[in-house]
Amino acid sequence: MRPYRRSRRRPDTNRILEDAHAMLDNPIWSSLTTNHAGFAVGDGLARRFPPEVAPFLGIPEIGPSSLAAMARLAEPGERLTMVGLIPDDPAGWTMESRGAVSQLVFDGDRKDTELDAEALALGPEDVPDMLALTGLVYPAYFRPRTHELGSYLGFRHEGALIAMAGTRMWPGTFREISGVCTHPDFRGRGLAGRLLARLVDQILHQGLTPFLHVDAGNAGARAAYEKAGFAWRRDLPLARLRREAP
Repeated sequence: MRPYRRSRRRPDTNRILEDAHAMLDNPIWSSLTTNHAGFAVGDGLARRFPPEVAPFLGIPEIGPSSLAAMARLAEPGERLTMVGLIPDDPAGWTMESRGAVSQLVFDGDRKDTELDAEALALGPEDVPDMLALTGLVYPAYFRPRTHELGSYLGFRHEGALIAMAGTRMWPGTFREISGVCTHPDFRGRGLAGRLLARLVDQILHQGLTPFLHVDAGNAGARAAYEKAGFAWRRDLPLARLRREAP
């Protein structure tokens, strides 16, 4: 399994690329301070997405000021997820779980995909079905307004949504592919792969670089993404925290 390769370009270009990749080390904060700043709740010390959009919280650095700002952004009992930069046992929070996600960046060849007549653009009217499908795989991550963060595609069978995928976080020139899921009764038919190919082509046409996250322990999913042209960049810590009552 090859890692994401660095560009062999002149030094000043490499410095620009390194700065861009540094954004991926703290993807939630980077997204909320660049292309998704319009969704951000908070300030320069801590930012989050609105609860109906996504359960993500980010900070630029670990310190007393950022920890205090985090506390101001959550209601008692609310659960939030952090990726990348995570404080150790912050006061006022219960660390419910810690883990890791593997971050992969597209490093394959560009392949224009023909329009898939069966792939449907998903919108507000599809939200109930999107919530039901993602609830089978990503409970609590997909929210009623998550679809506003990007574009989502899906397949239906006899009216039922059976597969979907879309774009979510958007740090700088990188675009995250997320919500890739297929109903258990329709797995093994290549539906997710078809949607992934469409989204990769769409992102590349926009002059952006696709990336995604997968549970660090899910070797099967990681292998499938690597086969599709993604390369492992690094593993990032992930934590789910619950705000305690003051």
